[in-house]
Amino acid sequence: MPPIAADPLPEAGMSGGDWPRIALSGLDGLAVTFAPRLTEPANRAALALREAIGSAAWPEVAETAASLVSTYVRFDPLLDPAPLRARVAALVAARDWTAAPLPGDRRLIRIPTCYDGAHAPQLDEAAEMAGLTRPQAVEQLATAPLRVLAIGFAPGQPYVGELPPAWDIPRQRALTPRVPVGALAVAIRQLVLFAAPTPTGWRQVGQTAARPFDPAAAEPFLLRAGDALAFPPVDADRLAALARTPGGGISIGALA
Repeated sequence: MPPIAADPLPEAGMSGGDWPRIALSGLDGLAVTFAPRLTEPANRAALALREAIGSAAWPEVAETAASLVSTYVRFDPLLDPAPLRARVAALVAARDWTAAPLPGDRRLIRIPTCYDGAHAPQLDEAAEMAGLTRPQAVEQLATAPLRVLAIGFAPGQPYVGELPPAWDIPRQRALTPRVPVGALAVAIRQLVLFAAPTPTGWRQVGQTAARPFDPAAAEPFLLRAGDALAFPPVDADRLAALARTPGGGISIGALA
């Protein structure tokens, strides 16, 4: 199989020098990358291109996925990837993907969140690093315009963003040994809603009754890339009650 260089693609109204780029990923994938780091336009482009390739139903494409700034296309490893690469390159060059609309099936999902006491053990530390009081931090976490940027690390686990610039705080130097399912944690202007108990370097700033991954559900993943999210505050008693109800008090609606 001939190698495919990570060369810049022809641009169609897109800015950013050598971006986007396309490259072979392993033996059976192509990755189109729109920026060297997370930006809203690059994430928008990755989601839109993934939706377009998936909707096209090209026979040689086995799977598509999107990360924070890239679209991944998996193909049969026995195929010559060059024709598919050319097709993907032509599609990317055909428009400015950073200006594309977000996925048409996106929803508005409200996930009640407790920011109190033991449910938010590192909120004070994170707020101080962001230069905010605790009430200001809760207000921003609860009301910032957020969306699911990507699903990854664990099944159904969303990376959510972006928070205001003040929240560009680093990860911890040491790991928290374990956060529970439904924990809300922050770093680098992003939030993670944990889908499984896990150690993490992100600071836990809230707790929900959400289960981002439920293998027994008709749709195992609670969230989709592109969904708009809100994390309205509830107290600890309300969270405990929601944890005993199906769905954990989450509301899912259409975007206007």
